[in-house]
Amino acid sequence: MHWTVAASFIHDLNLTTSTWLTPFVKNHQHHFTIIPRCVPLASWHTRKSSVTDLKEWMDHWFQASDALHRTHGGVITVFPQLAAAVAMQKHLLRKDAPVVAWMYNVGTCSSGVRRLLAQKSSQAIDRFVVHTQRERQIYSDWLELPIERFEFVPYQVPEIPVTYEENTAQPFIAALGSAHRDFPALFEAVKTLNIPTIVAASKRSLEGISVPSQVQTPFDIGKQDCLRLAQEARISVVPMVPNEQITAAGQVTIVEAMRMGRALIATRCNGAEDYIIDGETGLLVEPHSVKDLTDAIQKLWEDHELRNRLGQNAMRYAAEHFSNEAAGAALDRILTEVANQVGERSVAASTETSSVMSLRLAQP
Repeated sequence: MHWTVAASFIHDLNLTTSTWLTPFVKNHQHHFTIIPRCVPLASWHTRKSSVTDLKEWMDHWFQASDALHRTHGGVITVFPQLAAAVAMQKHLLRKDAPVVAWMYNVGTCSSGVRRLLAQKSSQAIDRFVVHTQRERQIYSDWLELPIERFEFVPYQVPEIPVTYEENTAQPFIAALGSAHRDFPALFEAVKTLNIPTIVAASKRSLEGISVPSQVQTPFDIGKQDCLRLAQEARISVVPMVPNEQITAAGQVTIVEAMRMGRALIATRCNGAEDYIIDGETGLLVEPHSVKDLTDAIQKLWEDHELRNRLGQNAMRYAAEHFSNEAAGAALDRILTEVANQVGERSVAASTETSSVMSLRLAQP
């Protein structure tokens, strides 16, 4: 089956180098056309608002329209705004094209009119791919759709070259990322232990929080600088606040740390438990527990053998489960299942039409 692929991070300027997961789909039944945005999407860390504005919605709408009109089969979207835009246009055009919504993470499930619009448009989506187990039930309830339409596939990243060594002369903790982070708990822990810490997060996520002297907060640093910090740090920590109103958080930072073989601590919430096997590929700590976090940091900070074992286990586990190859195999399977379901619907519709025609011809 032919599929068009609409991803928000693929635009006209990087189209020649961006193939997403399509090279890792080995089934020759599927072939793809990448549909780019006309302009790059604004960076999450530099944008002033977390809400998609009208200009961004228009860009999503045009990219979705191009994907829907150019497909000879179905559409794959990456990020929920594109999924919504494709689904709405599919409904308006009465086009029978299957839609697979990859990385369907809306952040917070809204209510009122926005929920009604989401429920209406989501009817046209054949499969939703989410990156935590909890999201399956959350979205099933929110959109009032069968849970079978929602499939958990772990978030994936390609192999990350480890080009920096751990800074043993001036060891430190790295805490990267912004969404739903429990920085107050982390700051209490590192202040108690008096351990140097570097937090690379957005200014918005640290507003109103007192930063102790042990913590540095470099703002507006790029992706490569963040990866360097993670590789040079003795420990990576992803402290999070549990929140029933949000869908998932922390997966990007967790998977990147594991792919680089870093010793990792994360809070047991927001889907982190789908990625870390406690005591084998990292350490999980209980939410809202400064003591638990402090004890875990001290334990990992002082035990070189434990850090090495957890880091190596994490790297092997991530290569098997969180790689492009693993995600490509999952995408291959999902597309095949959806294509088969489309074929079954076509056969059923054809059979029904033939039956109706036979009845009409049999009538006197």
